[in-house]
Amino acid sequence: MEPIQESVPDDGAGMPPPASARPAPPVQTRQMLPPKGTCWYCEKPLDNVRRFCDKECADAFDEEKEYTR
Repeated sequence: MEPIQESVPDDGAGMPPPASARPAPPVQTRQMLPPKGTCWYCEKPLDNVRRFCDKECADAFDEEKEYTR
């Protein structure tokens, strides 16, 4: 005797949504900061466009914010 297979319509329930339907990742806190003329982490003077003097300060800022939630 062979097992019986039921025919179940594929509604896509087990599939992840297409990339266009996925929500955008949340904006990082540091991207929402306004430029202020100094580094937001170490206060080193900057132009009025940049928020951090280098990647190390930006990463340190993110890490500190993660621990102070």
